[in-house]
This record gives sequence, C-alpha cells and structure tokens, in this order.
Amino acid sequence: MSDEYPRDDELNKIENWNWEAGFKSLIEFIQNLWWQPDWGFNLREGRDHIFRKKCMKLELHTGGWSGNEDIINSLKRNYMFWSMCWRKSMAGGHYGFEISMDLWDKR
Repeated sequence: MSDEYPRDDELNKIENWNWEAGFKSLIEFIQNLWWQPDWGFNLREGRDHIFRKKCMKLELHTGGWSGNEDIINSLKRNYMFWSMCWRKSMAGGHYGFEISMDLWDKR
C-alpha cells in the first residue's frame, strides 16, 4: 500500500503503457500505487458481460483519495486500456473493468 501520492512520472507511465505486452503488468503497477488496496482494489477471474468468456475483472474504489483519482484520470487518458476494458463508472469513485484474457498477458 502506498501512502504517497503517485508521482508525475508514474502517472505518465500509466497513460503511455505499452498495451501490446498485455495489461497484467499495468494492473500490477497500479496496485502498487493504489491507496488502501485491501479495500479499494479488487481483481478476480470472471466472465465478460457479453460473450461470457473468461476475463479478469477489476473493480477500483478511490475512497475519495485524490491520488487514486489521479490514477483513474491517467487510465482514462490511456486510450487503449479505457476503450477496451472500461465497463462502468458510478458516483462516488467506483469503476469496473473487464480485461479479456487475450489482452491480459501477451508475453
């Protein structure tokens, strides 16, 4: 768990992550930066909501902490991640993502 705010270089890394290697390493990177990951970071295997194929489901809850909000904003600027994985946003800083296994780890 990080008690420090993410640095600009870390936020830039999220925005410019090389998606061609898969998103597993991006999610691991974010988890290390996330404030209160035991409460606000939930990653599990599941099924996607359309084709019911195996995927990784990620739920992020910012807890109102501006450092977590900065991470979410960097994810939004990562066009490939947000356009392929984002599924829902709810008031209060709650976000849901589905990462297909094809995009999870391409190494």
